[in-house]
Amino acid sequence: MRFVEPIYVLREDIHWVPGPSDKGRLSKVDVPKGFVTDLASVPQAFWSLLRPDGEYTYAAILHDWMYWIQDRPRGHADEIFFASMKEFGIDAVTANTIYAAVEVAGKSAWSGNAELKLKGEKRVLKKFPEDPLMHWSEWKTRSDVFL
Repeated sequence: MRFVEPIYVLREDIHWVPGPSDKGRLSKVDVPKGFVTDLASVPQAFWSLLRPDGEYTYAAILHDWMYWIQDRPRGHADEIFFASMKEFGIDAVTANTIYAAVEVAGKSAWSGNAELKLKGEKRVLKKFPEDPLMHWSEWKTRSDVFL
């Protein structure tokens, strides 16, 4: 589901398991229902080239989750993002471009998420808004909607 802003919420759990070439090197990712994501964190100036909701969306949600929970090193999360894009059939130019951008801008997003969590921000909902005109900026101020 989507808030008025381009912020989305998973209605179901999603998962990724490394393929044969990555088994043992990369780890499984489980993203819970209710996780809030902006899909691919592409600056608006680049949306004509790489949309936030492009064919790499599933991989982007996995990456957003790993950047939020920070239960593995950032580099490992980035490798999983790249591997999952390849497994979902994203062309090499697109996958390499996105991966290069994450290597450059990822540290800021990683640190920003750590700061937001320290300030008490949550990103997994137990309650979903019924109003299709609900803003994420408003919904996230409610303490009764998070796990």
